[in-house]
Amino acid sequence: MLKEFKVFITKGNVLDMAVGLIMATYFGAIIKSFVTDILMPPIGQAIGGVDFNELKMLIGANADAEGNMTEVFISYGVFINTIITFVIVAFAIFLVVKGVANMKKKEAEAPSAPPAPSKEEVLLTEIRDALKK
Repeated sequence: MLKEFKVFITKGNVLDMAVGLIMATYFGAIIKSFVTDILMPPIGQAIGGVDFNELKMLIGANADAEGNMTEVFISYGVFINTIITFVIVAFAIFLVVKGVANMKKKEAEAPSAPPAPSKEEVLLTEIRDALKK
C-alpha cells in the first residue's frame, strides 16, 4: 500500500495539481491584500473617507447570562471587498488562460518541418536519379 501511494503521489498530474493549488492560494492572498490594502483605501477616500471594512448594518443585540450586550452586525463592507477581490482574481485568471490558449494556438499554426524521408524513399530517389542519368 505504501508503494502504491508513493507511485500515486509522484505522478506528474498530482504534483502539478499540488503546485497549482499552492500557487493559487498565495495568488489569492496577494490579490486580497491588493484589494484591501491598496485599492479600497483610495476608493473609500474618493467617496467621502469611507472604510469599507467598517461598513456594517446593526441587526440586533443579544444579552448574555451576565447581562453584557453583544451587537449583531451584517458586515456588507467586507462582502464588497470580497466581491471586488473575486472579480480581480477572475479577470487575472482569464488573462492567463487566454494567454496560454494563444500560445498553444500559435504553436499549432507554426508549420512543422516535414519528416525525414525513410530509407526506402531515399533509396528509391537515388534509383530514380540514377535512371535519369
